[in-house]
Amino acid sequence: SSGLQSRSVWCVHSEGWSTHQSNCFPSDRPPHQRVCVKMCEWQKDLFEWRFSPWGPCTPSPLLPASRCVTAQRGVQSRDVVCVQRTNGTTVSQHVCEAFSAGPEGEQACLLPCPIDCVVSAFTHWSTCSRTCGSALQQRTRHVLAAPLYGGADCPSLTQTRPCNHEKAHPALCPSDQQEYSYSLWVGPWSPCRLKGTAPVGKTTVDFGFGLDGKKTVKASYTIKRHKVSWKITIGYQTRQLRCTRSDGKNAMLSLCDHDNSPVNFRSCVMPRDCKVSDWSQWSPCSKTCRTSDQSPGFRIRSRSLERAAIGGGEPCPALEEKANCNVLEDTLPLCLRYEWRVTNWKPCQVTPLLSQQDHRHNNTSILCGRGIRTREAYCVRIHDNTVPSHINRPVGRNLCTGSLPLLAESCFIPCQKHCPLTPWSPWGPCLHDNCLEPQGRRGFRVRTRSVIKESSVESDSCPHVSEAMTCDDPVCFQWRVTSQGPCVLQNGSCGPGFQEQTLECLIATGDPVPNDQCSGDPPPVRQPCEMPCPGDCVLGHWSPWTSCSQSCSTKHREGQQSRSRLVLALPGKYGKPCPSAPELEQRRPCGTHSCTVYYWDTSPWDPCMPNTITDENEGNSTTPQMENDATCGTGVQMRQVTCRRAGNGHVLPKRCPESSRPDSIRSCPLPCKIDCIVTPFSEWSACPTSCLSVNATAPTQSRHRIIIQRPANEGQECPDTLYEERECDPPPLCPTYRWQTHRWHQCILVPDSVRQAVGGPAEACGIGLETREVTCVGADDSPADMTDCVRWAGLMPVPVRECRVPCRDECSFTSWSRFSQCQGCGSWRTRSRSLIGRSKKRWRCQQEESFPLLEKEACPCSEFHTQPQGPWSPCLLSPGWRAQRKNSECGHGKRFRALACLDHMGRLVEPALCSSPGFEDESCHVPCSTDCKLSEWSNWSACSASCGGGVKVRSQWLREKPFNGGRPCPKLNYKNQQVSEVLPCYSDCSQYVWEVESWSMCVLNPPNNLTSAEPPQPVCGEGFRTGKIRGGENQDEVVDDSLCDQDEKPITVETCLLPCPAHCVTSEWSQWTKCTGDLRWRSRSVLRWPEGDHTCPDLNQTQACINTTCLKYSYVYSDWSSCQLSENAVCGRGIKTRLLNCVRSDGKMVELSMCKELGPSRGKLSAPCEVGCPVNCLITEWSTWSECSHTCGSQSQMTRSRVVLQSAGEGGRPCPSQLSQTRPCPIRPCYSWILGDWRACRVEGANCGEGTSRREISCVVHWGSLSGPPQPIPVEDKMCVGNSQSKVSKMELLQPCIIPCPGECHLTKWSPWSSCQLLCLDGRSFETWGRQARSRAVVTQVPENQDTCPSQMYETRPCRGGTCLSYEWMTGEWRHNRRLVWCQRSDGVNVTGGCIAQNQPSAIRQCHPPCTKPFSFCTQNGVCGCEKGFTEVMTSHGFLDYCTRIPGLDHKKADVKTTAGRLRPEHAWNKNHIKDWALQPLGPAFLVAIGLLLKINSVTNKSLLLCISMF
Repeated sequence: SSGLQSRSVWCVHSEGWSTHQSNCFPSDRPPHQRVCVKMCEWQKDLFEWRFSPWGPCTPSPLLPASRCVTAQRGVQSRDVVCVQRTNGTTVSQHVCEAFSAGPEGEQACLLPCPIDCVVSAFTHWSTCSRTCGSALQQRTRHVLAAPLYGGADCPSLTQTRPCNHEKAHPALCPSDQQEYSYSLWVGPWSPCRLKGTAPVGKTTVDFGFGLDGKKTVKASYTIKRHKVSWKITIGYQTRQLRCTRSDGKNAMLSLCDHDNSPVNFRSCVMPRDCKVSDWSQWSPCSKTCRTSDQSPGFRIRSRSLERAAIGGGEPCPALEEKANCNVLEDTLPLCLRYEWRVTNWKPCQVTPLLSQQDHRHNNTSILCGRGIRTREAYCVRIHDNTVPSHINRPVGRNLCTGSLPLLAESCFIPCQKHCPLTPWSPWGPCLHDNCLEPQGRRGFRVRTRSVIKESSVESDSCPHVSEAMTCDDPVCFQWRVTSQGPCVLQNGSCGPGFQEQTLECLIATGDPVPNDQCSGDPPPVRQPCEMPCPGDCVLGHWSPWTSCSQSCSTKHREGQQSRSRLVLALPGKYGKPCPSAPELEQRRPCGTHSCTVYYWDTSPWDPCMPNTITDENEGNSTTPQMENDATCGTGVQMRQVTCRRAGNGHVLPKRCPESSRPDSIRSCPLPCKIDCIVTPFSEWSACPTSCLSVNATAPTQSRHRIIIQRPANEGQECPDTLYEERECDPPPLCPTYRWQTHRWHQCILVPDSVRQAVGGPAEACGIGLETREVTCVGADDSPADMTDCVRWAGLMPVPVRECRVPCRDECSFTSWSRFSQCQGCGSWRTRSRSLIGRSKKRWRCQQEESFPLLEKEACPCSEFHTQPQGPWSPCLLSPGWRAQRKNSECGHGKRFRALACLDHMGRLVEPALCSSPGFEDESCHVPCSTDCKLSEWSNWSACSASCGGGVKVRSQWLREKPFNGGRPCPKLNYKNQQVSEVLPCYSDCSQYVWEVESWSMCVLNPPNNLTSAEPPQPVCGEGFRTGKIRGGENQDEVVDDSLCDQDEKPITVETCLLPCPAHCVTSEWSQWTKCTGDLRWRSRSVLRWPEGDHTCPDLNQTQACINTTCLKYSYVYSDWSSCQLSENAVCGRGIKTRLLNCVRSDGKMVELSMCKELGPSRGKLSAPCEVGCPVNCLITEWSTWSECSHTCGSQSQMTRSRVVLQSAGEGGRPCPSQLSQTRPCPIRPCYSWILGDWRACRVEGANCGEGTSRREISCVVHWGSLSGPPQPIPVEDKMCVGNSQSKVSKMELLQPCIIPCPGECHLTKWSPWSSCQLLCLDGRSFETWGRQARSRAVVTQVPENQDTCPSQMYETRPCRGGTCLSYEWMTGEWRHNRRLVWCQRSDGVNVTGGCIAQNQPSAIRQCHPPCTKPFSFCTQNGVCGCEKGFTEVMTSHGFLDYCTRIPGLDHKKADVKTTAGRLRPEHAWNKNHIKDWALQPLGPAFLVAIGLLLKINSVTNKSLLLCISMF
């Protein structure tokens, strides 16, 4: 229920005490009662408060004005209403207040500081509005920045001043010149009306309403509607006329000159609004799942055009609408994910690392070491992480947004290690192949070699280690004499005797065996011997047999070996003589066996195969599961073993010893079979959903699958089909519709009643409108709906056009003649007409600008020519392998250049008219890249040291530098342009030794007897013997003497003692034994016992095993060698080595055994190393050519690209510069509607008033850019009919405008938009959108109309790309205590507003305190000074006390300076430099410096005299 609420109201004084109510204004008294509502509790749920969103923040008007620093307080409000919950009806707020207080309707907010309006500087003054009488001049300025946030409004944009009434502008006009001028003014056209609706004619008459006060609308002129055409109705328009005087007042129409043309009525098309269908259903939301970008999806609905707008009707609204959807993502399922998947790695390849000159290109199967392997990536849709990768179907690569996975990496192919072998052993004896089971009389002599460190080398990579030669009479076991006892004489101390010897049976290997193994009789146990008697000749033991001169015998050569013995003592007179010289040497043949060498040759092991032989031999030992699963486990490898003759082919196996035959079969781990794995086929590609044109080819769809894993080890092969294609279901053909036009109807004029009502001519003639029917027909000319043609047939033909009904007094012409004949392409054809009747004499009809008598048009032409356009494309080669190989980056190819087809007028046309594909091509050549070429490796040099460790070197020299992106050269020696490789080498110190071949017999010295004529020959005594030495290896090969150590060269002559017949004769010393403990010993035996008292020398000698030279020995390591790779490797892992040497303290390298006392060396002599791979750039294959980038124009091109899989490194071939290539597309003409510039405002039939500005639209052909070059060329409108850019509406071609009448106050045109300005703080902006402003200023032509002027206007708009602009006060120089002060923007523009008013510098300078002393004035420095002829006397505080006259100024000849410090002319410069005392006037600059002196002067009251020099 409703009631009343009351409150007390009284009047109070401003100081707070109560007073009588008569002291307060009754109108300001608040109400003391109000209506209230009393609600029941149950009604609480029926009503609620509802409020709108907060409005914009506006500056608060109640806050005190103060200087704003960063922000100001504002207020924002909202609407708060009380509504009924059921239907939302608004009720009184008292209802809701009964339950709860209402929400706040206002709240405080913050705004940026106020920004005042900023305007530009004024323009120059205009000319006077009149040449005489009262006239005005104006100057204007425009708005640069509109006020914001409560800033000061814009000042007046116009300044007006009266013209100066001087001779140039007299105040009164001459008598022969009218004071006023008259102009015909027209108003805007009324809306289009039908007959029966009264027009609006002259100013004083309004025919807009009927007699009953109601609008009378009655259709009159209508077109008979075709059942499938749109209705067009013709009506009329009128406008007001007025004659205005130059002072702005109205006058009679008769004072305005105008002809009888109907300027206030015309025919028009009744406006008809555009009609569209209802909205379609919303399309599905573009976002159906949850993503990470949080952006909403969108959905689209559309509607179709049912009737086009005509006659200025309401234009068509948007035919498509887009709205957000699925904004809340939490309710959506997760989106499908797409990820990259990769295939298995392809086999490792070393070929990409080879240089061009590498000879191993011909046999890549032997390559090993570091290489490159690649794989491919494909995109799949992720369903579940547990699904194997080969189950996912491949999808389009564009769906995967992540970066590509690694598609190339380095790999390693194990190299066959170098097989180090010992030298061949000497040929062994002739033995049976099997000494335990000897057969036949043919045997073998065998020599062997062994693998060093065989455990680290695969045995099948080593060459054969055993060779054999056949021989006769093989012997496996033989007797050998192990020791001989002393010669036991039979009688006496000399003569014959016997000697015991010990025998044992030895096998060929040198091991003793039981004696029964040796066949035949053993040598006798007792051997005869003989001890020479005193005086007999003594012979030495036989030397060992020399090595055989030939290791085997041929037809022409046989081997021999020899031994000899020396005479140790000559016989006495009666002793047994020595044998002759030939008897002292023995020879025997050797090496009688053939030189043919045989060995077992083995082929490489075959691949590991299942052990079926073992399975057959073992029966059913394996379970059926193992047989079925025979892809893994143990298998067998086989190889061929053949007997081969050295240097020739295969021979029978019996030629080689069976005992050394290698194995031909072995067990091996059987590799598992690897089947081919492919992805499932991708989904079929989508078929086009749009309709198909008649001549288009049938569309196809395709699908593909990708090989993930290639088969291996006889696994299942890959399928042959990886790509499938099929035709799509035939899409519907696009419907064919066309516009059909009918004949033009009769020209329709303005109704007679309307023409007469507005004062028009009585005759029905002039300009009208005529219409025609435009219908839509299908392919079979059957009627169709108009909307079908709007969609499929392009631009609708014009249904209405202007027509003319000739008047009686109008110009009359003959009909147009036929066009003249064309003279060829590029010529024109003409037609003409003539004036007839009275028109020949009318001056108006003779004006050809209005009534042309001749027309011309271009002749049709079908001549076309081509013109090359643009540069040539790069030379295009067919795509090659993805690595940078020679055949894929160079060679012969083709390059392309676009061809434009032009007609005879130079306009671009379709290429088919020139019978051209749209481009031309020519052969081209891409030069091949050339790698850096080096020479072959030179041979290794000899070891630099003959004993111990040294180095050997080999080199490569630069032969050709890289060219055109070839592989760069390694780091070369700067001087000799070569690269070297160094290896340590070791020369065995005992490899080259001096060897004494044999000592000669001891030759006695000749007797020193000069008196005797025939001295007796001595038989004993001291003599000398010579030794023949040679430099040789351990294997008895004679070498040059320089290879042996010259310091250790043995002596070749030594003294000797030839025993006398009675002396003891001993053998030569044996070799020193090895040290046993600290001693070593040697011995000799007695060959002839002495006679008489003579004794034998010591037969044994011992020697301490100590270093008698005091030299020390130490280990020394050589430098590491270069990293050595396998012979078939290019890079990768290798081994570097170094040598261990033993160096004597004097620096000489000696045998390593000399350092054995130091113990074994702990340092490593080899270490792994890495040789960087010259990784060439790896790139993908070229992609397929893209579609043309543009459908027309000269910039259309196709593109293909490739991606770098691995960049070049370690001196590899660099990546090519071209990672993308383009080729031109055919140049097709672009047709576009182009709008011309707006023409000047034009008022039909009048001088001023409401008019129109027109611009033309034309169809032009261009090359892809409307701005050119080449510039667009106009063509027929029909060429633009099918263009996606529809022709603009009529409203875009016409716009209303106003031409002000003379004397009328009006607004200027809109100024250009100002530069885009951001709201900034300290030079930084926090917004992306700025603001621009433009304005219109008021122009007043006569003073009488100033009160009727409109208000100035300005407007703003948002803009992008703005800048921060600041404002600063600028000042000029002081002149007469005044200066200019203005505000300047940071871009240099002078403005009004923007600068802080409180900071404005002063423009007028004043002195403080004021200059009130006589003869004083305010100087430029702002201090008081004295006038000319006076000098200043200052107080102690620096202020002017008074001005005193300068004495002597009245003396004309005094040569003094003026106050300004300038010298008088003529007498200023004296050549004699006359010096004189004069008063020096003090300028303001000296006041502070000599203030103290002035103070003294003021006290003493004396003048200051200065001595000055005049020069």
